[in-house]
This record gives sequence, C-alpha cells and structure tokens, in this order.
Amino acid sequence: MTNLSEYLPYAFALIIAIPFLVLLRQFVFTYIRLKEQEIKLLTVKSNSGNKTQSYERMTLFMDRIKPSNLIQRFDKELAVHEFIFLTEKSINEEFDYNSSQQLFITKNSWENIVDAKNAIIDLLHKTYEAMNTNITLDEFKTIFIMNYMEGEDYIAKTIDDLRREILIIA
Repeated sequence: MTNLSEYLPYAFALIIAIPFLVLLRQFVFTYIRLKEQEIKLLTVKSNSGNKTQSYERMTLFMDRIKPSNLIQRFDKELAVHEFIFLTEKSINEEFDYNSSQQLFITKNSWENIVDAKNAIIDLLHKTYEAMNTNITLDEFKTIFIMNYMEGEDYIAKTIDDLRREILIIA
C-alpha cells in the first residue's frame, strides 16, 4: 500500500483548484449571458431604427406627392398629357423604390399610403378627363390643385397618422 502522504500535495492542489474552476465557469457563463443580452438589445435598437427610418421615408414620399409639390416638377413646356404621364411615372417609381418599407410600417398605415398614392393618380386623370383638350399646363395645374383642395386632405391625414404611430414606437 502506498503512503497517502505522497498524494497529499495533489489533494491540496485539487481542493484549491475546484473553487477556482467553479468561479471561472460561473464567470464565463455570466459573460456569455451578458453578451447575448447585448446582442438582443442591439437587434432591438436596429429594428427600432429601421422603423423610424421607414416612417421618415414614407412621410417624405407623402409630402412629395402633394399636388402643391407635384406641380413644381418638370418643364413648363410640356403638354398636359406629358405632364400627367411623367408625374404618374415619377410617383410610381418612388413608391416602388420605397415599397420595402412596408415591412416596418403597420398594415393600416401602409394601406393609407397606397390609397393616398392611388387617389392622387386618380385625381390627375379625372382632372384631365374633365378638362377641355386645349387647356394649358398652368391652367391644368391650377385646376388640379383646386380639385385636391375641394376634397378630403388624405395626404395630410396619412402623414398625421404616421406621426402618431412613430411617437408610439419611439
């Protein structure tokens, strides 16, 4: 039988090492848990930033399709039908460019944005259809704005809804 005193230094080292290893393990697991929380927090902040940016971009889009802003686009030398074509094309291109923003905007707000866009395009066409074919572009623009002002201001309503929602999110 071997002498137990030979193993005493090993036993002493083991008794000292076990609490150290337990504390090291606890530290590593706590560190990993904190890093996971940090990643989750950064993800939430990133999503919040995406939502804020989406609301900003769609508010800008709504502002750009206001008739008062639309009539300032393009050359004044255009025929009325050319102005309508270019304006509708511009609205649809900008809308298509921003269509990915619907991922971060509520369904109701997105539907309001789509409805407002379609209403502006419809108003362009209805104004043109109700006009005399010999009308100038300036006269068309004036009547277009007057027709918009006579109806419901759905663009301002949609922008207000977007503002309310972003305040809730932020």
